[in-house]
Amino acid sequence: MYTIQDMTETKNHPHPTLVLLVKFKSRLSLAEVLEIADNRIDEFRALAGLKQKYYLQDVQSGEVAGLYLWESPEAFDEFRNSELRASIAEAYQTEGEPRVEVFKVFRTLRENAL
Repeated sequence: MYTIQDMTETKNHPHPTLVLLVKFKSRLSLAEVLEIADNRIDEFRALAGLKQKYYLQDVQSGEVAGLYLWESPEAFDEFRNSELRASIAEAYQTEGEPRVEVFKVFRTLRENAL
């Protein structure tokens, strides 16, 4: 069983501390979604504290998603309050608001892998 101390201790570990999942249905084709993602990729690469981002598609529903791996809660908060985050729904022409889930990383299988 993990204690709260174990679950919150993330210093000196190479793994991300938070995982963000943003999932939505787009009015655009997958090709158009990919083009927009390619056009915005440098903005995401420039984000301090974003260790990795995966661009995903749900195989059953066809919805698209972004899975973000953050090195710290502070880096995540900076993104959460940014214009880049606020522009996701408009850029991808989502049907309704994107669904957002945030997960705290408390343990990893492999220490040096993303």
